[in-house]
Amino acid sequence: MRFFLVFTLPILSNAFAPARGPSFVAPSTSSSSRSSSCNKVSTFFQLHALEDGTNVDNIGVNGSVEKKKVIVLGGDGFCGWPTSLYLSDQGHDVVIVDNLSRRNIDVELGCDSLTPIQSPEVRVQAWKEVSGKDIKFINLDVAKEYDLLVQLIKEEKPDSIVHFAEQRAAPYSMKNSKAKRYTVDNNVGGSNNLCCAVIDSEVDAHIVHLGTMGVYGYGTSGGEIPEGYIDVILPGGREANILHPAYPGSVYHATKCLDALLWQFYQKNDQLRITDLHQGIVWGTNTPQTIRDERLVNRFDYDGDYGTVLNRFLMQGAMGVPLTVYGTGGQTRAFIHITDTARCIEIAINNPPKTGERVEIFNQVAETRRVRDVAKLVADQTGVEVNLLPNPRQEAAENELDVSNRKFCSLGLDPITLDAALFDEVTEVVQKYKHRCNPTKILPASFWNKKRAEECASLDPSSVKIKN
Repeated sequence: MRFFLVFTLPILSNAFAPARGPSFVAPSTSSSSRSSSCNKVSTFFQLHALEDGTNVDNIGVNGSVEKKKVIVLGGDGFCGWPTSLYLSDQGHDVVIVDNLSRRNIDVELGCDSLTPIQSPEVRVQAWKEVSGKDIKFINLDVAKEYDLLVQLIKEEKPDSIVHFAEQRAAPYSMKNSKAKRYTVDNNVGGSNNLCCAVIDSEVDAHIVHLGTMGVYGYGTSGGEIPEGYIDVILPGGREANILHPAYPGSVYHATKCLDALLWQFYQKNDQLRITDLHQGIVWGTNTPQTIRDERLVNRFDYDGDYGTVLNRFLMQGAMGVPLTVYGTGGQTRAFIHITDTARCIEIAINNPPKTGERVEIFNQVAETRRVRDVAKLVADQTGVEVNLLPNPRQEAAENELDVSNRKFCSLGLDPITLDAALFDEVTEVVQKYKHRCNPTKILPASFWNKKRAEECASLDPSSVKIKN
């Protein structure tokens, strides 16, 4: 796929390279549901693994199988915790770094995780008891405690540093000026600190960053979205392969776009080895590791700020609450199961770019689905109604989304796709802990601008009632 650009792109010039061969292209299917181009893992083996605690992937992946020292920044969070356990389970030596900011935001919002998550100290001790493996936990603020970060890298000498340590919710990033400023300061400052710390420590650590599909925007590419870089023809007929133009839809997404430029600069200037993973919306709660002991349970966010769309729907359906679909529900988004998030991180760790190679970019997705179609899946299973709400977001009412994800597939990933049988795991978690739900937190509470806030003014948080 080529785009004809008749203007200069100065901010992308550091990503220019001679045109390469065509990128992998996922086969196109219907607009309402586009599955991954990878072969599907059978639901039977997925459920068996979730039940008995074994690994889902019974096949190896390409790349190094050497066990590595891995620092996981943000390792106490929704994606970071199960990834840390998975990497430890695979034999890697894991160090978790987290300043517990997400737990502090729980207090700020007055809304705890639906699941009762334990302290980091209790979590790592429980993991030691069930696995016999040690995970070190260090309370450190990556965005503010630079000297400690440098010292940590010097002492631990990690092979890889996985970077989850960012404020991850688009709605929260749009909540007010305080949240916007915090999101930029924390996310961009932390990413810049990480690059500087790797340089100053003189440790050749491979950085693996969890980004987002939102850096591309939705429906703006005119076709299939390649993995990070796009072939273009510049004025004068010059061919180039550049970083895909950014089109963020929130302050959170804007920070991920700024991260991408930082990665490009530090790779070019300091030869850092960096992999950026553009991930879809995560669903699911537990993994084969987190179900081994109740003290290891992953967090489950259901509120309007932090609850991801499919998890929100599954929670609402299990509690007899009408599904909160924003606008027409015509937004098409990419999805990935939490188990695959952890597996993709290890694949990236095992397949680092060589020194001097440009930033490696993967689209970390399993499939794309239209939101109203996802809502119908849940409604058909649970019998609840679908409630179309005014959209709190400034976004297109309808969009198409074709995504290339061949890189991970070629490296051995068989992704878990949306399946009613796998929904049961989330539903069981909800039923077990539904007494912890605060129904007044279900409706959206953050609005992209004044116009959106006015359109949503009729929403009454106290009107939500749990029926089941």
